[in-house]
Formats: sequence, structure tokens, C-alpha cells
Amino acid sequence: MGKEKSPRRVADNEAMAVSRMLRTSPQKLNLVAAMIRGKSVERALTDLTFSKKRVAEDVKKTLQSAIANAENNHNLDVDELIVAEAWVGKNLVMKRGRPRARGRFGKILKPFSQVTIKVRQIEEQA
Repeated sequence: MGKEKSPRRVADNEAMAVSRMLRTSPQKLNLVAAMIRGKSVERALTDLTFSKKRVAEDVKKTLQSAIANAENNHNLDVDELIVAEAWVGKNLVMKRGRPRARGRFGKILKPFSQVTIKVRQIEEQA
């Protein structure tokens, strides 16, 4: 008997990877995600390697994971992959504080976010 196999969440020519609990704000992470949207994976990896943003290293790991998923799990050709989608979501926010003058309390929010990268195989135009 057993459980039915769940259908794929992506198309046959796609693969994806998700990184959760990245210690940065979603707004900052979205700047890096926007930098790679629509590019070939080779170009996106190069851009992330030489980016000055700290979170670019985490996004690069996620992109490499999506490429590995495409190659090993879905038998896609790595040379024909593009970054089809890259979106950012909120995760938890740690609330911390600092005592301030006259009995007040300064709120410090430490946000976490997550990034999802979807790569798609396209046929090369020759």
C-alpha cells in the first residue's frame, strides 16, 4: 500500500532550491535576488562571486544547490539553465531590546528571511 507519490511542484524542465533562516532583512536579500533574475546560471554565479554584499554568498550556495538538483534529480543540462525565478520571503524576527534613558526601552528587531531560486532549462538558439 503506502502513500501516493506527491506530484512535482515545478515543471519537467525546472528545478528549485530554498534557503531558510538567512540572517538578513528581506529587503536587503531582495536586492541580491533581483541581481540574478533572468540570467544564465553561469553569469549569475559570476555576479554573486564578485558581489560586495555579505548575503550574496548564501544566495550563491542556494543557486548551486538548485543547479545540483537540476543535474542530479531531474537530468537537466547545466549549460542550458537560466535563473527563471528568485523570490524572497520573510521568516521569524527576533525581538531584542536595549535600556534607554528615562526608563524607556529601545526595540531592536533582528529579522530573518528566506530565498527560493527556480532554474529552468531552455533550448539554446543556434
